[in-house]
Amino acid sequence: MNPAQTPGAAPHPAPDAPRDLVGIGIGPANLSLAALAHPLDGLDTLFYDQRPAFGWHPGLLIEGATLQVPFLADLVSLADPTSPWTFLNYLRSRERLFPFYFAERLHIQRAEYDAYCRWVSENLPGLHFGHQVDAVRWNPERDVFEVDFTQLDTDGEAEALGRTYTRNVVLGIGTEPYVPDPLRPLVDAPGVPVVHAADYLDHRADLLAAEHVTVVGIGQSGAEIFLDLLRNRPAGREKLHWLGRTESFAPMEYSKLGLEHFTPDHTRYFHALPESTRDRLVEGQWQLHKGIDAATIAAVHDELYRRTLHGGWPDAVLTPGVRVRTAGRVATTQVELHLEHGPQDSRSRLTTDAVVLATGYRERPLDRILAGLDPYMRRDNQERPRIDEDYRLVLDPSVTGTMYVQNAETHTHGIGAPDLGLAAWRSAIILNSLTGREAYALPRRTAFTTFGLTQRRHVPPPREAPALTPLVDDRR
Repeated sequence: MNPAQTPGAAPHPAPDAPRDLVGIGIGPANLSLAALAHPLDGLDTLFYDQRPAFGWHPGLLIEGATLQVPFLADLVSLADPTSPWTFLNYLRSRERLFPFYFAERLHIQRAEYDAYCRWVSENLPGLHFGHQVDAVRWNPERDVFEVDFTQLDTDGEAEALGRTYTRNVVLGIGTEPYVPDPLRPLVDAPGVPVVHAADYLDHRADLLAAEHVTVVGIGQSGAEIFLDLLRNRPAGREKLHWLGRTESFAPMEYSKLGLEHFTPDHTRYFHALPESTRDRLVEGQWQLHKGIDAATIAAVHDELYRRTLHGGWPDAVLTPGVRVRTAGRVATTQVELHLEHGPQDSRSRLTTDAVVLATGYRERPLDRILAGLDPYMRRDNQERPRIDEDYRLVLDPSVTGTMYVQNAETHTHGIGAPDLGLAAWRSAIILNSLTGREAYALPRRTAFTTFGLTQRRHVPPPREAPALTPLVDDRR
């Protein structure tokens, strides 16, 4: 049976009747929510995304690159492993379950995760791509949210305007590529390939053809891109620079107890902390999510070492602890980076023919879409939206509807906000809140670590094994 044929979808309402929930954005977070909402009886949901189809970081689906979380961190399994939308059911539908079983892979390739999500998006009802949400307002007369959208044609041009009414909204607009201010002049440099890592594969051929390439940023994306360039440039003529602000090519913290920072237990602990404490902790926890996977570091070193086997060293410069002060063009074919090394208190210039900005992502600002709700929003000391434990924006009590957010709550819920491993749990929390019942049973405890002294939770007693029922001998 096709997963989309499972029961639970609500009948289509009249055109101006309010929906139960409208989702804005269809990335993994809202796709998880849509998948877990699908079997719930009587829940009427609708999701919009301006893109023509689902795509998960298409510019970074480098061959061989894997997820940094196990395959169980799919859209639904950690909330409902019996869901028809699991990664394992995707494999089964493609007759690939036995090959996956024998492959013995805990961490799947990014391209495979993208294909799995596209399978869900193509079969799950209630998803509307090619719809750009322009504004969300509260209508106090009808006690509903108004969601204005523009329907786009296949070329991305406006085709029609529309409006949907809903009692609740969930924002899942994700992150956007981040370019630090000193590097912004590079993006507009004509004739010189200067691209953010998010668009790497679209420009890979030009980058491989460039005489000299510089990768800025020494996180996971920077490491994967440097490795891909290194593997595909001639030995002895690599002409690569890899630099970034971090003081070392630091491995990501991947110990089992370290990973417990990505559990619901830590999320609850973090949310209860004072705002200033939360901000300080997030800044200091960078190695939990911004380091480089140890296997990728090893692969880079192995490739560099392989190129020394016949004598000489590869023409590749790897320098951590370097900040780009300013940047500009040299004629129309090159760019010049003005560099500063903090510990040495030294400065230098680097001329290069192409630049990849592996400078990460930032949460997309909510202000444009939520401008109509600004009078109702409650903000913290940094003017960021206040978000409660159940992922609800804190709004004026006169707003009887609820606005949920996904992957925009690092400042309130911690570094686990964008982590794929918490997506299904967060979706279940939202659906339990939305329905006012335990639509999904969630565990009381998820970590061996006890975070804090005053947040100790009751430790459930160990479960006793059920008594076995003896077989009845009918051979009398």
